Amino acid sequence: MDAKYGKRVVARGAVDDKGQVMTFIEAFRAWHAVHGTLPGRITVLLEGEEETGSPNLVPFLQANREELAADVCVVTDTNSWNIETPAITYMLRGMLYLEVTLHGPSHDLHSGMYGGAVLNPINALTRILGQIHDDRGRVQFPGFYDDVQPLSEAEREQWRGLGFDEAGFLVGVGLKTPRGEADWTTLERIWARPTCDINGIWGGYTGAGSKTVIPAQASAKFSCRLVAGQDPQKILAGIKEFLNARTPPDARWEIKTFGSSPAIKVPVDSPHLQRAMTGLADIYGKPPVLIGAGGSIPVVGYIQQILGFDSILVGFGLEDDLIHSPNEKFELKCFHNGIRSHAAILARMAGD
Repeated sequence: MDAKYGKRVVARGAVDDKGQVMTFIEAFRAWHAVHGTLPGRITVLLEGEEETGSPNLVPFLQANREELAADVCVVTDTNSWNIETPAITYMLRGMLYLEVTLHGPSHDLHSGMYGGAVLNPINALTRILGQIHDDRGRVQFPGFYDDVQPLSEAEREQWRGLGFDEAGFLVGVGLKTPRGEADWTTLERIWARPTCDINGIWGGYTGAGSKTVIPAQASAKFSCRLVAGQDPQKILAGIKEFLNARTPPDARWEIKTFGSSPAIKVPVDSPHLQRAMTGLADIYGKPPVLIGAGGSIPVVGYIQQILGFDSILVGFGLEDDLIHSPNEKFELKCFHNGIRSHAAILARMAGD
């Protein structure tokens, strides 16, 4: 398919992450075709369970520590800053995902016979969820910000110099007004600040027409995006403390977790990161920008925790690639830049 950058591939998973995986595989193939070998010991780890919480990844890493030993991991699952400017993502948020259910009466009740006289779990749950954030957008779970690593002024200054189009970012999703934690820019909120968002809420009767019930229970799903320094288990303990302190009489909580992963932040003076920056500059003719990412790639945190080395996140996607959409795309120019960049990074790392 032709577009403003030339030809592109349009398919589910084109850029996230099938096409990006092929950039380094093709770089290895090309290097081997030219040199007859690779310049060092390279392990390729392909993991296909990320979208379902990676239930088998942690046991696999733990059982194969020696075989997976390495100096650094290179992950290709992120974006360039734009099609002409490469980027290395040096900070990545972690994740804690929960489902909470507030149980009340033993069964659904008639609202005419019981309304105003008994606990309504939907009323109680929505009131509690409304207390998660204060008026300045700060999350109220105990200890939530205790271990958040502060941004340096140099980092904030660099991000201000990126020329981020906040208005364009918002209008792309039909909005005009930024929201979130006060006193932080949009990029800082997305990249370097922890959050909590309610992802779904339900209870009682939600079908067509009417059914006047007071439900026996009400549920919500919510996720916390975490930043470097925060321990998902400590955050979970704070959430439980928050909920338990607000449990209505005669009610009880049921809490399910659907996975957690730590955030990562790679030191900008890492020699591996510096080599990757040089390799990208060799191809693009300009140094890459250092950026953060609001999403989570659990394997990166697990590699750091279990295997003991950092990951360099070098990606070639674009903001408008529409990941997870039926018309997801990957520009061939980005694909070719990715192949050439991985070969250049390999050369830089092999040269030491």
